[in-house]
Amino acid sequence: MNRLVIAALSAASAGALLILPSPPAEAAAGSVVVFSTEFQRLDTFRNPEGCNKLPIAAHVLANLSSSDLVIHGDPLCLTPGLTVRAGYGSHVAAGSGSFSVS
Repeated sequence: MNRLVIAALSAASAGALLILPSPPAEAAAGSVVVFSTEFQRLDTFRNPEGCNKLPIAAHVLANLSSSDLVIHGDPLCLTPGLTVRAGYGSHVAAGSGSFSVS
């Protein structure tokens, strides 16, 4: 009988975990501005969400959004990276790859 009760409780708790909603992925309100060279216009990402590929010549990233960002060394946001807090900026190496909203 104890095994039956334990199995039922385990199934019920596992089912409850499936019902709990995961937090939705939200866009960062505001902009991320990227400076590449003096001869190019600034690249502006408005309300960025998910993974965003950086321009190949990116040099400085300014996080003017409401969320922290992570700069990744690959174009698919798969590698660990540098966190840039909202309201801050960072130098980025040319070819850094991408940034994602954290």
